[in-house]
Amino acid sequence: MNPQNTGDPPPQALRSPRRAWTHVTAATFKFKYAGAAFLVVVLAAAAVATVLLVRHQADTRTLSALAERAARERVDPELQARAQSIAEHAADAIAGAVRAGDGSGVLRRLQPFIENPTVAAVSVSTRSGKRIFNWRRSGGATPGALTVQVVAPVRTFVERIPGAVTPETLATLTVVLEQAAPVSEVSLSGRLEAAGAARWRLAWLLGFALTAAGGLAAAALAWRLTRQLQRPVDSLIKSAERIGQGDYTRPVEVRRNDALADLQQALERMRGRLRQSTINKNYLHSVLNSMTDAVFVTSPDGVIKMANSAACKLLSFGEEELLGRGILTVLEERERAGFDLLQAAQETRETVVRTRSGQTIPVSFTGSRIDSDDPQFQGNIFVARNITDRKRAERRIRYLARYDALTKIPNRMQFHHLLQQTIARALRAGQVVAVLYLDMDRFKEVNDTFGHGAGDRTLEVLAERLARSLPKETVVGRLAGDEFALFVEGLPADADNRGPIAQLARSLLTDVCRPFQLNQHEVFLTASVGIAFCPRDAENVIDLVRNADAAMYYSKQNGGNTFAFYSPEMNAAAVERLMLKSKLRRALERDELEIRYQPKVDLRNGRIIGAEALLRWRLPGHGDIPPSHFIPLAEETNLILEIGEWVLNRVCLDYRQMQSKVGDPGRISLNLSLKQLRQASFILRCRSVFRRHQVSPTAFELEITETTLMADPQRTVRLLDELYAMGLHLSIDDFGTGYSSLSALQQFPIGTLKIDQSFVRDATDDAGDATIVRTIIEMGRSLGMEVIAEGVESQRQLEFLRSNACHYGQGRLFGEPCTAEDLLGLLARQAAGSAPFAHLLQRAEAVASRSA
Repeated sequence: MNPQNTGDPPPQALRSPRRAWTHVTAATFKFKYAGAAFLVVVLAAAAVATVLLVRHQADTRTLSALAERAARERVDPELQARAQSIAEHAADAIAGAVRAGDGSGVLRRLQPFIENPTVAAVSVSTRSGKRIFNWRRSGGATPGALTVQVVAPVRTFVERIPGAVTPETLATLTVVLEQAAPVSEVSLSGRLEAAGAARWRLAWLLGFALTAAGGLAAAALAWRLTRQLQRPVDSLIKSAERIGQGDYTRPVEVRRNDALADLQQALERMRGRLRQSTINKNYLHSVLNSMTDAVFVTSPDGVIKMANSAACKLLSFGEEELLGRGILTVLEERERAGFDLLQAAQETRETVVRTRSGQTIPVSFTGSRIDSDDPQFQGNIFVARNITDRKRAERRIRYLARYDALTKIPNRMQFHHLLQQTIARALRAGQVVAVLYLDMDRFKEVNDTFGHGAGDRTLEVLAERLARSLPKETVVGRLAGDEFALFVEGLPADADNRGPIAQLARSLLTDVCRPFQLNQHEVFLTASVGIAFCPRDAENVIDLVRNADAAMYYSKQNGGNTFAFYSPEMNAAAVERLMLKSKLRRALERDELEIRYQPKVDLRNGRIIGAEALLRWRLPGHGDIPPSHFIPLAEETNLILEIGEWVLNRVCLDYRQMQSKVGDPGRISLNLSLKQLRQASFILRCRSVFRRHQVSPTAFELEITETTLMADPQRTVRLLDELYAMGLHLSIDDFGTGYSSLSALQQFPIGTLKIDQSFVRDATDDAGDATIVRTIIEMGRSLGMEVIAEGVESQRQLEFLRSNACHYGQGRLFGEPCTAEDLLGLLARQAAGSAPFAHLLQRAEAVASRSA
């Protein structure tokens, strides 16, 4: 925050008083040191003078005593010995009391000695000169009496070292004995005292002078030492001020080796500990402002005391604008009524905040109480996290859970939910609901040919067409990949609704049949539609959709591009289909699959040039199952791979047997599915099978549909080149029904074109089909390919093909597909010199000559 806004004086204004205060403190510090040094010197001089005075008085007394003793030794030598004895005994008597500091005990033990009439005075002094006992006989000294003063130490034994006892002097005992003497010695003592007083006055004068000089010298020395201490003391003061202000970053400089250095080190240790354990206000602000979530610190009543940068950014307010406001003011108005401060400070909740511009933002609001013994730190802390992205993702998830991401229409779950509600309304109102189930015909070929991206775009376009063509109240949903469903409600129960619904189904098929633009190609698709009614066919969602699905499969089995109304028999067909799928898994184990051969005939001479191997399934109890029924099931379950390998092994085994009987059975064709071609080990498996049966790959031809060729052109070309290099012949099956072009055909190593039977069947009656067949024949001839017509079933078709120079054909005109033994019989006749189908050619020539 700005200093101008807070009213605080600028740092320059604070600096001068602080510097002046520091100088005053330093000067005071110097004067204190100098005064203390002077006082110490004076006190020391006084102590010395006192000791000298005491010593002088003691010396004076001693000299007087010596003089008197010298004078009196001649008179009474026994007096001295007796006094010494009394003093020693008295010292021993009071030693315990003196050690214990018992004054009354000292008096009590000296009482017997005091009662001696010759004892004039007794005194006890400590080692420091302090008297702890002093007694003198009342009446004063007797004039002319002999006086003897004896000093005896008061000692006791102390064990200072374990096992070693040493004496210790506690005090001195002075005993004065007085006895009348014939000669007085007072004049000698007086002269000694007078001489000592004169010398003492001179000593006092000299001591005073020396004391004054020493005090001045000590003050000067103290002033100098103080000047040397000024800088480190100032540094310590500044360091203490920084620490007091919360600045723990700059270390305290330690440059001395004395007691002041210990203080500096102690201050540095304190700074280090504070730095480790204390978070200052700036650091707390740095931590809060580094958070990406908005943080509000409030007082106990909800007033904002602190807001971090994320909070200001979230609400588009400055920190000064937020401080002092209630936490309720940042919430959207509708959220304020249900906001309880105490409860919010103990839980996490979702709410909405309002920014400065009025924008509302959903947030996750987490509160916590701040407990402290200091009331100024009590309050609450709230953390607000922007959950706009999460809310958007939740809405997206809810949408994806109910709507198809590709087509933007209801998915299976949502469609069922809406249909359930519609059925409930219809049953209550006595109305009818119609469900139409739509599935694209051969849509897998679109994905295989143009890729899944093109397939997805096709589904998007289809959904848009359905949404535009249907009434607004009609609900359309995508139930699976290329499966759609819709329902129409509000149909009358007392009328036949099949007419209007049939018209709706026709319009759907018409919309589907409109061309789709895929990778600059115009593609035409068809669909199959199944229709079921509620409550006639079912009264619940599951059964109603399942029945519509069964009707759709019925339409698909009838060739597609049509619609069918549900009937109970259709469910039986669906059950049958499921049964076939389960039984097909065991067909190989139970040897239920068989190979039939359809001869390929040279239409110029009636000779067999090879055969096409056709797979048949003879299911016990059901008879022969057509390939159109079980081949799609095998592709759905991936059994086509196992079945394809079984077919190749079986055909190689049959060919080996026929080769051993007739020499050259011709070229045997096998159908190749897209899944087999995509199998990574397909070529290796082919080589292994041919090697195992010791047959040449040149004796076989692989038939591939146009759809398989165009599924992945680059990879397909590479695989077909490897197969061609192995010696296998390659042919395009059902040519004319796919999406291949002339330029695409030229890049594949194809040797044979097989005209689809749908064109051959109507070539004699339909001019368009006849033109297509002639065009394919001419194109194959121009490309140097063999052309084989499939589905030749009548003499007229044979004549048409011969007249248009189609050299090869196959179909029921030359007999039904036969077993390997029957084919071997035909080949044996041919080897004997008789063309098996020459009679058909003779008949065709006779008809042609009559027509001519």
